Amino acid sequence: MEPRFAPQPESGDRTVHDSEWAGEARAAAGCAGLLLILSLTVDAGDDGLTLPSALLWIVLSVALFVILLPARVAVSPGQLTVRSLWSRRTVYTDRLAAVRWPDGIEQRLVLTDTDGGRAQIDLRVLLANPSLWLLLEADARTSLTNGTLREGMRDLGRLARRVDRDAAHSVFTVSGLR
Repeated sequence: MEPRFAPQPESGDRTVHDSEWAGEARAAAGCAGLLLILSLTVDAGDDGLTLPSALLWIVLSVALFVILLPARVAVSPGQLTVRSLWSRRTVYTDRLAAVRWPDGIEQRLVLTDTDGGRAQIDLRVLLANPSLWLLLEADARTSLTNGTLREGMRDLGRLARRVDRDAAHSVFTVSGLR
């Protein structure tokens, strides 16, 4: 099997990014900053701020930021990329092998391509960004047509119904019919 190289962006690049990411990143930074300010203030007012305790609060605030910072998702025709602070995962969505939406508490879609690439995407990202979902769904249909997608059609159908239901709910809410 030949290795596949990432396509170069064209002048009409159709990459769609998670529109909610910047706000969630600001919220993560705000929570971490608030923890730092409050903890330093309380510590300074209690027994006086020391260097070891200040370093401890800084480390805890940075850890909170890292935990709260969401992964950044970008979808272009044929490719989905999920970037976190430590990793970058790319899945070729026009050659999907499996799609899994595990039942239970964790609301993540797990995508695997024919090259063994694997990425997880939070369902809230797809629900908040219909354009991401539309590109992903079109490529999943291409994978099904090409015969590479052998596992996960039930999960894709279930997700499509959920996206449609949430979109309809949003339309009714905005129009005042609900």
